[in-house]
Order: sequence, then structure tokens, then C-alpha cells
Amino acid sequence: MSASAQPMTNEPVLLRHDHAEISRLILNRPTHFNALSEALLESLQENLDAIKNDSSIRVVVIAGSGKAFCAGHDLKEMRSKPDKTYYRDLFDRCSRMMQTLSALPQPVIASVHGVAAAAGCQLVAACDLAVASVDAKFATSGINVGLFCSTPAVPLSRAVGRKAAFEMLLTGDFIDAQTATAWGLINRAVSTADLDSTVIDLAQRIARHSSVATSTGKKMFYRQLEQEQVDAYSYAAEIMADNMMAQDVGIGIDAFIAKKKPRWTNS
Repeated sequence: MSASAQPMTNEPVLLRHDHAEISRLILNRPTHFNALSEALLESLQENLDAIKNDSSIRVVVIAGSGKAFCAGHDLKEMRSKPDKTYYRDLFDRCSRMMQTLSALPQPVIASVHGVAAAAGCQLVAACDLAVASVDAKFATSGINVGLFCSTPAVPLSRAVGRKAAFEMLLTGDFIDAQTATAWGLINRAVSTADLDSTVIDLAQRIARHSSVATSTGKKMFYRQLEQEQVDAYSYAAEIMADNMMAQDVGIGIDAFIAKKKPRWTNS
């Protein structure tokens, strides 16, 4: 969690760069370790809502500028408004943004370097995939200031095992990228020099597939996790039957039989 304040600058708190079907959202409060201020949360929500309906975007990457990925909520901003209604609204808005990540039809990849703490760690856990540099560190550190990281606990406990998640939540201790990989918080750790290229390579490997299959699969994946196994199989069979009727599936199967590269219509 960051003790930063809102910077007095005209620099946007979030940068967006779209290229080759990939949208990069860059948290841009580097002097404050990209703390999630109200303005940054609002900008993230607005851009995610826009991307949701943008069929030209196939994959989203979230990264941070400066020395850190994200140090959590902006504590000075929070302390300046000591009101329970304000806090509830703030955490509701943050929770909505985090849930938007999994609701997007496009897969979202966290590109992590430096510190990812408290709500920053939550952001990593809430993304569909995560790649980190070997120097990255992760913690749910609210406990250190007397605040249990309750909202970060939601995606964290779904990304890693219960005991590992609860240890992080109770101690506030940082874990390194190797441990984060072993626990399932991130997909892999790479050298700092290779972070950007690894993330882009992963994004491109996802983007080359049919967006119908990808968006269908992402929605199915999260919904079936909430179901009992027998219900999950029934739901999956229905989704797969619907998916088989998509034009892209016919194109893909015919191309496979003919040993050719499919040309997706994304329909």
C-alpha cells in the first residue's frame, strides 16, 4: 500500500497504446509507485469499458511505469476523507474494476515488475494471466497498517491455495517471483530485459486464435469454476455445442483437414 498523494501534474494517470490487436494499459503514477488513486481507478474503468466493445482489440496488457507495478491504494488520499460511506464507495469502485477484468471478452495479462502490493497484488491476481520479472515482489501488506486486505483476498484466494493466500494476508510479507510462480499467482518469471518481449509474445500467441473461441472460452472458464462438477460438465457441453455452430469452427476444422492455416472471420 502506498502513502502517496495525488501528483500535481498534467500527465495522464493511465496511458493506453493499441497496436496489432493488443491494447497496453500503463499505470502512470511512477513517482508514487502507481498507487491506485480515485483518478487512476476511474481511468482504468473507462478504458476497460471501452475495450469491452472494441472488436479490434484481442488481448489487453496491464503494466506499470517507473520502478513498480502498483503499490496498492493511495493511503494519503484515503486518509484525507475519513468517512465510511466514502470508503465503501471507493472499495466498491475498485471491486467493480477488478471484476471487469474477468468480465472482458478479451484475455488480460499483467506485466509485473518491482512491487505489487495490497491492491496492486489484487490487480495481478484479478488478471487472467501474469508474467513478472525476476525482481518482482508480491504482498498483501494492509495488515502492516492494521487493515486486513479483504478485497485483495477475493482474487488472491482464487489464484493460489488457501493456506498460501492466508499466510500472505496474515503476515503482509513479500514473496518473490519464483514463489509467486510456484504458488500460481503468476504464470512465469523472466529476466527484466525479457519481460516486455515475453508478454508481447504471449499476447500475440493468444491473439492469433479465433476471437470467438477465446471470448467463449474465457466466459466459460470463469463460470464453470463457480459450479459443482456435474453442473460444470453440463454447462461446458452446452457451450461447446454452441461454439461448434460458429463459422470459425467450420473454417478451422476444414483448414486442419486440408493442412492449411485458417483465416478467421471471428464469427
